[in-house]
Amino acid sequence: MLHLVIADSELELVPEKIRDHPSVVNYARKRGKKPDEVLLDSTYHHSALKLLEDGERRGRPDIIHLCLINALESILNKEGKLRVYVHTRNDEVIYIKPETRLPRNYNRFVGLMESLFKNKAVPRDLELLKMRKGTLSELLEEIGPDGIFIMHENGNLLTPKEFGEKLVNYASPAVIVGGFPHGDFLSEVKGERISIYKEPLMAWSVVNEVLINYEGSLLW
Repeated sequence: MLHLVIADSELELVPEKIRDHPSVVNYARKRGKKPDEVLLDSTYHHSALKLLEDGERRGRPDIIHLCLINALESILNKEGKLRVYVHTRNDEVIYIKPETRLPRNYNRFVGLMESLFKNKAVPRDLELLKMRKGTLSELLEEIGPDGIFIMHENGNLLTPKEFGEKLVNYASPAVIVGGFPHGDFLSEVKGERISIYKEPLMAWSVVNEVLINYEGSLLW
């Protein structure tokens, strides 16, 4: 069983500091919501992000959307060999049941995440997604993996195939992929740092390469 953690993800509701910013107010009004009910999104709130610490990397729900679509639609997940979690910059953890089918449409995904932040579980009766407070270290302690691997551009360089072959030597490894566009992890976590390419890759590309090559070594 592979545990995939999208960590320090730039997924959050609009912070209080910029809720009265015109770009936020207008966006929320167009969607029929209050400013504190909408996700921070760099596409719509670019000017407001300049007022936030780390503003250049925040407001990227699209990264999480692409990573989750790729992971949940993978053969590995369909074979019951994958568990996926999202950890956010504000230390929330999202637990995702393997049978979850997320909206392909980005705007519908945003609405789903906003509902999750509000209700802590969606849909409430099935709890396909549920959220609670928790650090990355606490999540890993809960999972209890027998190996922790952090995908990092400055990590030990392995080909994707070599990394997939390495992972199958563990019964329950955890792979941590950053859910942010650039920069480094905000959370401190111990584990082996791994790089699978000589240049930085986007998070969803890393997810694809890891899952496909682990899948190939494990199943075929």
